[in-house]
Amino acid sequence: MNQNEYEWVRQTRGTLLDFCAQLNPNDFTHQHGFALQSVRDTLIHIADCYYAWLGSFVLEKTKKPITPKEERDQFNLEKIKDRFEQVDSIVNEVFELPRNQLNEMMEKKIPWREAPEMLSITTGKLLIHTITHEFHHKGQIVAMLRQMGYEPPNTDVLGTED
Repeated sequence: MNQNEYEWVRQTRGTLLDFCAQLNPNDFTHQHGFALQSVRDTLIHIADCYYAWLGSFVLEKTKKPITPKEERDQFNLEKIKDRFEQVDSIVNEVFELPRNQLNEMMEKKIPWREAPEMLSITTGKLLIHTITHEFHHKGQIVAMLRQMGYEPPNTDVLGTED
C-alpha cells in the first residue's frame, strides 16, 4: 500500500460522503437493526478504526480512540468529514514511517482496552486491516441506503481516477 493507492480509498470515501449530504437527516441516523444501526454510526465506527489501530496502537497518539456511544448524537456529516481529515493525517504519518518499519513485528498492549491484551502485528497489516474494514462497512452503508430507497453511487476502487 502506498499514498497513491490510499488516494483511491479517499476518493471512494468522498463519493459516499458527498452522497450522504443528499440524505434526509432522519435517514442519516435511521436505526436499521443490523451492523452499527445507522449510516452516521457506521461512518463514525470506520473513522474510529483508523484512530484506534493506526493513531493509538501504531503512533501512540491517544489511549481513547473510540467515540463513546453517548457522544455519537453530537456528530453531523460535517463533523464526520472533519474526523476523516484527521484520519487522513494519521495515515499520512504512517506512510512517513521508514519503509522497513511497515513490515516489522511490534508487540504492544492494546491501549484502549481495559483488560490488558497484547498484540503482535506489523504496521502494514494494520494499515490493510483499516482499509478493508472501511470497505466492509461501506458495503453495509450502501445496503442501508438501498433499503431506504436511495440509489447510492459506485464506491468501488475501479471507479476512481489514477
